[in-house]
Amino acid sequence: MSCPICAKPTDPKTRPFCSRRCADVDLAKWLSGDYAVPSREPEDIEAAIEAVENLPPKPH
Repeated sequence: MSCPICAKPTDPKTRPFCSRRCADVDLAKWLSGDYAVPSREPEDIEAAIEAVENLPPKPH
C-alpha cells in the first residue's frame, strides 16, 4: 500500500500514511474543505431549511 499523499510505502505506525507529516497534510485538507463532497441538491441551504421547517409534523 502506498501513502495517498506522497505515494511512498506506508509505515504501520501511521497507516495509511508514510509519516506523521503526510497524516497532518491530509488532516489539513479535511479541515480546509478540500475533501468536501459537492452537493447537487439543494443549491440553497436556506431553501432546504425552510422546506424542512414546512414539513407536516410526524405523529408520535
